[in-house]
Amino acid sequence: MDTINRESYGAAADQLAAFAASADVQRIGAVGEEILAVAGLLGRERRLRRALADPGRSGDDHAALLRSVLSGKVSAEAVDILATLVTGRWSGPGALLDGVELLGVTAVLSGVDRAGDLGDVEDELFRFGQVVSGDTRLATALADSTSPLPARVQLIQDLLGGKVKPATARLAELAAAGFGGRGFESSLTRLIELAAKQRDHSVAYVTTAVPLTEADEQRLAGRLAELYGREVSLKIDVDPRILGGVRVKVGSDLYDGTVSRRLAEAKTALAN
Repeated sequence: MDTINRESYGAAADQLAAFAASADVQRIGAVGEEILAVAGLLGRERRLRRALADPGRSGDDHAALLRSVLSGKVSAEAVDILATLVTGRWSGPGALLDGVELLGVTAVLSGVDRAGDLGDVEDELFRFGQVVSGDTRLATALADSTSPLPARVQLIQDLLGGKVKPATARLAELAAAGFGGRGFESSLTRLIELAAKQRDHSVAYVTTAVPLTEADEQRLAGRLAELYGREVSLKIDVDPRILGGVRVKVGSDLYDGTVSRRLAEAKTALAN
């Protein structure tokens, strides 16, 4: 995703936001699914993907080609937003595909946000990730890119069907498909962070030896909000192996005050 042309993407994202501000929840979700379907098409059709990112053609040519391919197959709203996206310059076909995928996910999250379910979806994705990481066979099955995607999607549907918000299951399926060219675990983490970003939150991954009290959680969230200048969504994992203390990861920042870390440092110091 780092290769996305931010200026080109930003224009399409602004257009999507304007559409989502006035459309109903179902319509926003439908357009999101259409954009994701186009991402699937571009993933399969390498020649089309290359043509839409060809630096030797003008942005207007890219938009005209896109409209000729999609006209009558998806909604006018989806076509217009995607036409804006392909009008910009892209570093290559892969970057364009990443941009379309991200735009589709953003649309889906916008609909979830309008429905008031975004916090629930964010938490459900995190809890599902914990379940997967705690089951070696399940983690291996979902991460196996050599396994047919329909089989992995069916596995997710069997696990989550009727137990979580529909958007949670849909996003988990995208993670299994390798959202943004990532593996399953990295894709799921990225989707959690995008859900938090949609709410203007940062995500803090917190590891503790014992469960935190509600007062402890509120205190930690408040301190992190002061530090980062925005609300922080805590994702807490209880791991007795750290023995005590707390480990907090926000983006690339890691604050490790665990007993296990201090013991490891002491062992290293004694060895030297």
